[in-house]
Amino acid sequence: MSKATAPMMPFDDAIATMLAQVSAPESSETVPLTQALDRIAAEDIVSPIDVPGHDNSAMDGYAVKAGSAKTGDKLKVIGVAAAGHPFAKELGYGECVRIMTGATIPTGADAIVIQENVTANTEAETITIIQAATVGDNIRLQGADIKLGHAVIATGERLSPVDIGLLASLGVAEVKVKRKLTVAIFSTGDELVAPGTPLASGQIYDSNRYLIHAMLQRFNADIIDLGRLPDDLGKIKDALNEAASQADAIITSGGVSVGDADHTKAALDALGDVGFWKVAMKPGKPFAFGRIGAKQANNGAWFFGLPGNPVAAAVTMDQLVQPVLIQLAGQQPTASPVFNAAADEAFIKRPGRADFQRATYWQDPQGQLKVKSAGSQSSGVLSTMKSANSFARLEQQRDSVAAGETVEVLPFSALLR
Repeated sequence: MSKATAPMMPFDDAIATMLAQVSAPESSETVPLTQALDRIAAEDIVSPIDVPGHDNSAMDGYAVKAGSAKTGDKLKVIGVAAAGHPFAKELGYGECVRIMTGATIPTGADAIVIQENVTANTEAETITIIQAATVGDNIRLQGADIKLGHAVIATGERLSPVDIGLLASLGVAEVKVKRKLTVAIFSTGDELVAPGTPLASGQIYDSNRYLIHAMLQRFNADIIDLGRLPDDLGKIKDALNEAASQADAIITSGGVSVGDADHTKAALDALGDVGFWKVAMKPGKPFAFGRIGAKQANNGAWFFGLPGNPVAAAVTMDQLVQPVLIQLAGQQPTASPVFNAAADEAFIKRPGRADFQRATYWQDPQGQLKVKSAGSQSSGVLSTMKSANSFARLEQQRDSVAAGETVEVLPFSALLR
């Protein structure tokens, strides 16, 4: 069966097919903590210390022996303990130490009485207990938060600002991370011109490459931008060869639909192994996946051919390519957040393809989630991506949706926001 007449691949099968083939490169590097944000941990990171590193006070108050701190007991204040300035002597019965939050528990103390539960006589340097103490009151035990040797970051985690702060609190100065993905991009089409250039008759601006570039920046990939290529088989083959020698993945826009001037498919056939060409999704039916340059020193690169229409390029990049790049970067892809909402108006659809319609969702005054179309669903109208905050995902065999029916809503991912 020819590629032109081959049946479309269901959306979920398309993702599963790609994920079954790709794996993360083994290479890693060690970077300082200040350069580790959004990097992927290459190994489990374990705590080199206990947190807290010592028993300490959870409150301002007085360190006491619980046995001599019953209601009405009078205790002698024999010193002060502050964070970074511990009380050096041992506490005896009938004695207490003024203590601040975070200070090390003095030797001999087994409880903290908060300052609101005592009456202080500053002249006599004594306190009277208003509410009795019990052993362990207001004490944070050594290692109660994190124990020495406990894994705080798992292999494959993307490091967040909170992770960076946590590692710094443990004294970790550098981390071993996966090598960043290198992704090459280019656009094809004689009609494309760079933004800032006056348009001649029949020309359009090369918006897709800038869109893909920005989405890859959000992904924290290293980007090789090969620019715009004409509809010339030889030049496309040369660009693919060059990209395959340098990158982990190649993403192109345009040239994957049926057409005499679409040479990307022919170049990919000549240089590598083609995965599939058509996906049962809307927008985004023309989509290419494969591998090229497998005989090169770096084993070549994975290839993703996106449609030329701007919205189709954005949707396929977000819904199809993103999970594969996540796995290629060393993470475990997870399902996109999804929830149900009531359609505030009709959604028009034909059965046969999973439909990702640009939509806006909100919560009405009664607390019910509602969703409506963001406007035109033409794959060439990018402005409705700007006004939308989500996709209304309509299943492959579903027909049009009437107002009031339940619709699956996928909030836009970070790549689109």
